[in-house]
Amino acid sequence: MRLPSYIDQVDRWRNEFQYIYPVTVRFSETDAFGHLNNTNAFVFFEHARIQFFKESGLMQHWMSHDGETIPVTADLQCDYMKQIFFDEQLEIGLKVVEIGNSSVEIHYMITNETKELCMSGRGRIVQVSKKTGKSTVWDETAIEALKTGIY
Repeated sequence: MRLPSYIDQVDRWRNEFQYIYPVTVRFSETDAFGHLNNTNAFVFFEHARIQFFKESGLMQHWMSHDGETIPVTADLQCDYMKQIFFDEQLEIGLKVVEIGNSSVEIHYMITNETKELCMSGRGRIVQVSKKTGKSTVWDETAIEALKTGIY
């Protein structure tokens, strides 16, 4: 299997995932051939990312009435390695790879019940001001939440 450029050593890369979000493939997420529709990989990435942000406390901060910032997806990539079918039990792994001044690089891993790598992905999320739409620097509390998963 040819790996994407953001995966150096697959075993080490896989072992670094600390956050796992389980999903079951629903019938409505499959195409006419019974495969997971390609667009749903991005939906699965989003579910895991939002849940991670909720559990870390960042989402509550962004959604609060007083919150001045929101997260915006700057780019998102998915690499397909193995077909996925209706009713499969999957695990969506998420890990923070790099924290920039106002952005964060996130990697995703989708594995099936036998732990086979089915899809991988990466993306950059930028924190922006609700008022100006411009990127906003992470504060220390947010940086710690991104590192530990706790806000």
